[in-house]
Amino acid sequence: MLSVHPNRDLSSLVGSRICHDLISPIGAIGNGIELLQMAPRDSAAELNLITDSVGNAAARIRFFCVAFGAAGDQMMGRAEVMSILSDLSAASRFDCEWRLETPQPRVLVRLAFLAFQCLETAMPHGGTISFKSLDTTWRVTGCTQSLKYDATLWASLTDYDIRPALSPAQVQFGLLPVLAQEAGRVLSSARDDTDLHIAF
Repeated sequence: MLSVHPNRDLSSLVGSRICHDLISPIGAIGNGIELLQMAPRDSAAELNLITDSVGNAAARIRFFCVAFGAAGDQMMGRAEVMSILSDLSAASRFDCEWRLETPQPRVLVRLAFLAFQCLETAMPHGGTISFKSLDTTWRVTGCTQSLKYDATLWASLTDYDIRPALSPAQVQFGLLPVLAQEAGRVLSSARDDTDLHIAF
């Protein structure tokens, strides 16, 4: 059986990750409101800042609900998943391609979203992340011009004896192997110069 990282509490890391990612757009909302209060003039720029920040925060909350929330036996339709990924892409440097046509178990979508977050850490300049399923195997692929690859982190996805100390931004590397095992899935990963793959 997998164990959690010996010196870190994954639930605390999840909480820190969520707070960290939401502070920026929420802070921008506050800045926009302050600017509106200070400037008796055309407020289009401030309103755009607030609108974009609200959309960014809402997109992240919807994504986190799937990635870090309870999965249960629910199914998620293509339109729902694409809506989440489209909103997330609008507020990030990533283009997302969801290539699954039929509704999918939420537990597998959760694994795919955690895989997305793993790929995100290796793609500091953004890129394209695609999701597809062949027979019963899912494959999440990141394509970018520049990979930032942490060999220890990536090895920890498939080697359960490797347990690096994780930061909140890396909590997905602790959760994905545990939740994949619970779902009866075996993780694998591969990479080349510009592409990085996670399969389960």
